[in-house]
Amino acid sequence: MSYVRCQRCGRPVCPDCQRQAAVGVQCVDCVAEASRGARPVRTVLGGRRREGRPVVTLTIIGLCVVSFVLQQVVPGWTIRWLFSPLAGLVEPWRFVTAAFLHSPGGVVHLAVNMLALWMIGPYLEQALGRARFVTLYLMSALGGSVAVVLLADALDAWNVGVLGASGAIFGLFGAVLVVMRRLGGDVRGILVVIGLNVVVGFVVSGISWPAHLGGLFTGLALGAAYAYAPAERRRQVAVVAPLVVAGVLVTAAWLAYSAVGLA
Repeated sequence: MSYVRCQRCGRPVCPDCQRQAAVGVQCVDCVAEASRGARPVRTVLGGRRREGRPVVTLTIIGLCVVSFVLQQVVPGWTIRWLFSPLAGLVEPWRFVTAAFLHSPGGVVHLAVNMLALWMIGPYLEQALGRARFVTLYLMSALGGSVAVVLLADALDAWNVGVLGASGAIFGLFGAVLVVMRRLGGDVRGILVVIGLNVVVGFVVSGISWPAHLGGLFTGLALGAAYAYAPAERRRQVAVVAPLVVAGVLVTAAWLAYSAVGLA
């Protein structure tokens, strides 16, 4: 029998179960109980600081990769989930599902987007917390699709299919710009990245620049709400801000459809 006792509960503790405490040792049960009762450590912007891998970022990447594989092996998978203004009117979930698809003819589109996501996703996930980060990604995807609807008449693109995570990732670009600015970081690098990507969207054919701009402005708006919310109001803002942005986007899309007699 061990002659060492837990400083918290007083029970004997074997050498393998001893955990060093500020004074003496504790048993594993007491250490676990103390951890459950401890307040979570928060980041400057109120996100819960977590050790280990960026779960949400990896999950989004995993979903995009799995979807890309399904695009290769399941007939009609791409057509079923991609977005076009006319298809989105009938099946509104396409406004978001298109952000998990990529060009089925090549892996470069997927690789570039996933690399960009991996570069900025973990930073935002840690700073904002998982819930606000995934909301930001999905709302930016929605914003990109809504921008496609708003410009569909001018570009004669009502039945043109759009797919890719670029709109959502541009939203992350916008949010990371605001967050870095709020935290006093040097934003010149991210400004250059955003500028180059915007230019590429205009000069390279086959890229939906409306989706890029829609995602960017959505990310800027939501990122600003998260970054500049008063500390005592962060939970309320985390709920209200996405609802307000969603309301604006849905209203804008409905007005665009109504203007051409589709709603």
